[in-house]
Amino acid sequence: MTSDSSTQTNNAPSVRLLFSALLLVMLLSALDQTIVSTALPTIVGELGGLDKLSWVVTAYILSSTIVVPLYGKFGDLFGRKIVLQIAIVLFLLGSALCGLAQNMTQLVLMRALQGLGGGGLMVISMAAVADVIPPADRGRYQGLFGGVFGLATVIGPLIGGFIVQHASWRWIFYINLPLGLFALLVIGAVFRGSAKRNTHEIDYLGAIYLSMALLCIILFTSEGGTVREWSDPQLWCILAFGLTGIAGFIYEERLAWEPIIPLSLFRDRSFLLCSLIGFIIGMSLFGSVTFLPLYLQIVKDATPTQAGLQLIPLMGGLLLTSIISGRIISRTGKYRLFPILGTLLGVVGMTLLTRITVDSPIWQLYLFTAVLGMGLGMVMQVLVLAVQNSVSASQYGVATSGVTLFRSIGGAIGVALFGAVFTNVLQSGLMARIPEGSELPRELNPTAIHHLPDALRLDYLDAFGSAIHAVFMLAAAIMVLAFVLSWFLRETPLQKSVV
Repeated sequence: MTSDSSTQTNNAPSVRLLFSALLLVMLLSALDQTIVSTALPTIVGELGGLDKLSWVVTAYILSSTIVVPLYGKFGDLFGRKIVLQIAIVLFLLGSALCGLAQNMTQLVLMRALQGLGGGGLMVISMAAVADVIPPADRGRYQGLFGGVFGLATVIGPLIGGFIVQHASWRWIFYINLPLGLFALLVIGAVFRGSAKRNTHEIDYLGAIYLSMALLCIILFTSEGGTVREWSDPQLWCILAFGLTGIAGFIYEERLAWEPIIPLSLFRDRSFLLCSLIGFIIGMSLFGSVTFLPLYLQIVKDATPTQAGLQLIPLMGGLLLTSIISGRIISRTGKYRLFPILGTLLGVVGMTLLTRITVDSPIWQLYLFTAVLGMGLGMVMQVLVLAVQNSVSASQYGVATSGVTLFRSIGGAIGVALFGAVFTNVLQSGLMARIPEGSELPRELNPTAIHHLPDALRLDYLDAFGSAIHAVFMLAAAIMVLAFVLSWFLRETPLQKSVV
């Protein structure tokens, strides 16, 4: 244990203050993935550029995902304090420029800049906990991270809607400035980074290959079946470039002196299993839960804000079990049971959601999503804890970013996969139920669907219910694989001190 780490670990008030600042930057990063969604109509009304609407969200997610492994590696090389401070400054600069944007092109570019900082906030915050908290005590802290991430997913659209209703949409970005500056000051004052400095060789070629691979894969999954038809040759060219990037990255990492993601990590059983489980969790969670607000708006006639509020049981369950499991792990030193129970509850929750129909009472949705959330809360941050406990202190950042990256990629692929399944089943159902020549909304517009004649609307909702059923059936099947993999995790005794 280094002297700096010892001091911080023993200085409980400083650790609590630092942890509060880390939670705040994690919250800001997670919020900015969703807070803009409810403001998009207002933004387009003022700035125009309807054709760039989706890129206001996609630009942030793309740039923040691409830099995750780079931040993890840079944190290991140069120290997490300085890297986190740079990430916060980039995030705040992007936030300020987003608020000042005068057209949609400027806003999209500044959202990408904001994402370059936002990706670092999330991964460095989680890795920084490993620098100051021993693994035996880390469970309850990582549990809070999982809860904050889940909470941000729900309250983001609600906060965005509130700000737009009572102030300018620009305050969605300006509000980050005082909060981020506070976190920056606390981290500067309390976080004791290592004074040790070594000469490093940065793997620039590996970074280029990795960025190319992630950019192309995320573009392929986000645009396939939406912006571009699956038969579009350009879409498959994007995928080909992505696969070329993966091949180039693997080749480069075998030769690099200090690789971005050391291939030796994949020989670590815990890292490999946690990455695979995280990938599956991301695919199932983001791929399927994306359709719950749609179900609430189209079937239950909820407004976007009401749909967000009605997902509180999902994130409430996640928050509850994330905190409880973290505290139990800190007390007992045992963590292997939680991914097993969590993925089992995830399978049960997804299976229960297949029973949701057009006529299901809303309390059933609350109950079933709460079960799903409770399962996810036992898994998401425990995977980070298990990986950090199995690698050396010099690899905390790259291992943490690796697991986070696989979860993000799983989410991007899941949204595309489940979207394709949903669309195909819905179209097949409409063709079988709706008389030929009937005029139907070209998009899933709740208002337009509600104004259909009664007979057509009931048939449409019936087809919609079949599509939702197919989505959750697939999600449950994929979650079974995560449950099977979780049994192969090994229980490694949690260390009692910061290494």
